[in-house]
Amino acid sequence: MAVRRREHGQGELPMTPMIDMVFLLLVFFLVTSKQLKPEADLSLTLPGTVSQEESIDLPDEQRIQIMANGQVMLNDLPMDTPDNEELPTLLATLKRFRATADANKSEALVTLDVEDDVLHQRIADVMNVCAKAEIQGVTFAGDLSDGDDL
Repeated sequence: MAVRRREHGQGELPMTPMIDMVFLLLVFFLVTSKQLKPEADLSLTLPGTVSQEESIDLPDEQRIQIMANGQVMLNDLPMDTPDNEELPTLLATLKRFRATADANKSEALVTLDVEDDVLHQRIADVMNVCAKAEIQGVTFAGDLSDGDDL
């Protein structure tokens, strides 16, 4: 008895279900993916003086010391020379301080700490610079260490 071998024909894959499956996967990934915003559509604000909605806690007071020799110090940093009446460096710094305070909706305050032997003209020079910088909150530091009563 002879065993006959069966000839197997080449199997064919049906293309229609494969194409349907590819389209279903394509639709699935399109539906579940996020759309990316182009960079031009993003609203960016660069650092600088941008008006704030609410005030931010900043050092709200600058301390200006006037030494007996006429040297003006802003927060322990020397400003200009003792013989310069215009004080351009101090003026520029105070203008930036006022602009920052305005942008943060807070008041620009300056406290003058004057030594005892300072000429009155030097105090007037510093107060004139504060006026040019449009700073209205100028006060003098009081020293109660000598025991005087107010």
